[in-house]
Amino acid sequence: MPPFVVIWIWLCAYLNCAGWTLSALHQLNAAGYAVTLTLGIGAGLIWQKKSGASLVPKIRPAKLGWRFRRSFPLAFLLLATLALLGGALHAPVNYDGLAYRTPRVLHWLAENQWHWIHSDFPRLNTRTAGFEWLTAPIISLTGSDRLIFLLNIIAFLLLPGRVFAVLTRLGVRPCAAWHWMWLLPAGYGFVLQAGSIVNDMFGAFMTLAAFEFALRASREKKLSDLWTAGLAVALMTAVKAFNILLLLPWLIAALPALRLLLRKPVASGCVIIFALGASMIPTSVLNIKYCGDWTGQSIEQATMGGGHLWTHLWVNVANLSLNNLVPPVFPMERQWEHFVAGIMPPSVRESLTGKFEDGLIQFKLPELQMEESAGIGCGLTLMILGLLTKKIRAGGFFIQDLRHRETWIILGVWLGLGIVLVRLGLYGSARYLLPFYFLLIVPALSGGAVAEIFRHRLWRLAGLATFATALLLLVASPPRPLWPATTCLKKLGADQSPHPLVRRAWTVYSVYGQRADSFGPVLKVLPADSGPLGLMAFDVPETSLWQPFGSRRVRHICHGDPPEAIRARGIEYVLIEEKILKEKSGVNFAGWLAANHAEAVKTFTLPLRAGQEPGNWLLARLR
Repeated sequence: MPPFVVIWIWLCAYLNCAGWTLSALHQLNAAGYAVTLTLGIGAGLIWQKKSGASLVPKIRPAKLGWRFRRSFPLAFLLLATLALLGGALHAPVNYDGLAYRTPRVLHWLAENQWHWIHSDFPRLNTRTAGFEWLTAPIISLTGSDRLIFLLNIIAFLLLPGRVFAVLTRLGVRPCAAWHWMWLLPAGYGFVLQAGSIVNDMFGAFMTLAAFEFALRASREKKLSDLWTAGLAVALMTAVKAFNILLLLPWLIAALPALRLLLRKPVASGCVIIFALGASMIPTSVLNIKYCGDWTGQSIEQATMGGGHLWTHLWVNVANLSLNNLVPPVFPMERQWEHFVAGIMPPSVRESLTGKFEDGLIQFKLPELQMEESAGIGCGLTLMILGLLTKKIRAGGFFIQDLRHRETWIILGVWLGLGIVLVRLGLYGSARYLLPFYFLLIVPALSGGAVAEIFRHRLWRLAGLATFATALLLLVASPPRPLWPATTCLKKLGADQSPHPLVRRAWTVYSVYGQRADSFGPVLKVLPADSGPLGLMAFDVPETSLWQPFGSRRVRHICHGDPPEAIRARGIEYVLIEEKILKEKSGVNFAGWLAANHAEAVKTFTLPLRAGQEPGNWLLARLR
């Protein structure tokens, strides 16, 4: 019987290829996916009959009970249970997910195909679609986005086994690998994304699977493992283009097994084509076609970039270190911002402006670890620093014999990290590097110099403290609180409290609590038979406007669209964001209404982000 992880990887690759295929056939809809899944199940049953294997994994309660009787596995199981509970109880509220990952799928489903969406918001088009092709059948068949979090829950549950397999194959002793197979998934970024619709952790899972099966194929000379490794690495890039920096070390891991492809050249060729379709290549080709750049950066964040490599290096190293060392709760965020602003010379700030996002320039630290920015967190970071200290005192070597392939794999990963540090200008490197951490810590864990530390009681207590912190973050997480946050805070008068921290808590929990229905006040005014809704905005949680899915269409309006072009698309009502209207067109609401022969229906003040003031919006009707 193939392990469940193998079935899962092949299924994800199949759904990615199915998305592009159904788009080409103009059948990207519930019926198309019903046929696709039926064919997939049929192929699986035929394979099962011929091979005599089973596609359904056997669950052995006695074995599971034995595995989770120890403290670390039991703590991981508790985290997974709470993450599942949070995802089941709360609608998705991740900002990027609501702003472009889910909306782009809704746009595609509305047209029965992938298409370049007419919009001033380039992320709707330029970002890789690996995760979206997994959410498309969920949305089309259920008419909801409530089950998308299950993709991350499955990946989270499969992480420990992948960590152990990769670490041991890279020279880490089984005792150390066993401890870290439970500890690393307890990193704040992984735990907080487990019940979310973010794609970073899912990309980390595919990265680990790609390395695991590449190393398996190289050692055991099994062609099916190499095929699975190829699909996993293709999905690694499709889910998150950032992960292409790990292609070089993956090639080093798979190099001894590549000759296995010659055993079955025809079948291997089909798998390679399959992998290419499931990779980021289709998106890159489309980016070249529509914007002349395979990354899409030519039409996105054009003001970013430039600067000396050393400038990028020290800014990114400082930000990455600070964000992984900051406590899980950091109420002194404002004081920290004033401190940084006070000590940074104006000349330095001026030299950084325009080359980095504001968060990087301000060395911003989160007041609470959140899925949008969290890395592995201070608990695991301090434990890793403790291992490094122990290894240095014992005279252990971090770089093993250069004749070993495992050494070159790790050096390739560190090379990828170096490229990130000297090129990245975006805030959030601690989150972007989630797939890297598993491999970056191998030098600290390998060898016998740190073996004794895993037997110490203090080590186990530190590990349990890390689990406890992650558990508290899951319970308190504003996107999916496992306590009646807004009810309790409202009864305590937090919205009117004279204490800034209490008022801030109310703002954060209340904004997250209503984000899934951000545009609810607009929908109450909008007539049910109004037809397509025009949207003039940038980076907003658009998903709310599609609710309930299938009830209406949303069509973006760009700042240069003439009135006749807007009407030709069947648009009668337009929702306009005041901020973006002034930035793009330089006019106010009254000016736009006059220029487009429209009348105001109602204005709204909507809080979309906890870190920003509520914005002004206008619902207008074209005459």
